[in-house]
Amino acid sequence: MGLFPKPERDITEVYNKYSDMLFRISLMQLGNKDDAMDAVQDVFLKYMDKTVLFFSDEHEKAWFIKATVNRCHDIYRKNSVRAHEDLSEAHNVSYKEHFGEDNISILEAVEKLPEKIKTVVILHYLEGFSVEETAKMLKISASAVKMRLSRGRDALKILLEKEEFNA
Repeated sequence: MGLFPKPERDITEVYNKYSDMLFRISLMQLGNKDDAMDAVQDVFLKYMDKTVLFFSDEHEKAWFIKATVNRCHDIYRKNSVRAHEDLSEAHNVSYKEHFGEDNISILEAVEKLPEKIKTVVILHYLEGFSVEETAKMLKISASAVKMRLSRGRDALKILLEKEEFNA
């Protein structure tokens, strides 16, 4: 296992490698395309400003995901203080672009989950990370990830059944 010092890496290469994934994570966390782009930009600015040594590709990926999730939490907290107009139409457009129209109801239900559960569901089900990888990235135990996934599935089932009943 070698160290990958950041200065030797081309920022364009790193950006191309992670930006789409980080944008999808941010979009699901924040539900707003502009805020998601801001979050990704902030993470890459942080990456360029700091001296970060990575022990492996997984460590590098985990750092980017964790930094993105943390930045999304900051943006979410900041935005929750401000009043917003209802932008549900705009959210749907963003989702359709990246996840397809068939998944809109599921994505909207995921958006309603509590932050801790939503983050784990996004990383595991939408981004395809294993339970162990998700646990490492979020610095929680694998059993905590499994519990949050279980709670997320239960909550999504209830939300989707309620939506189906109301339709």
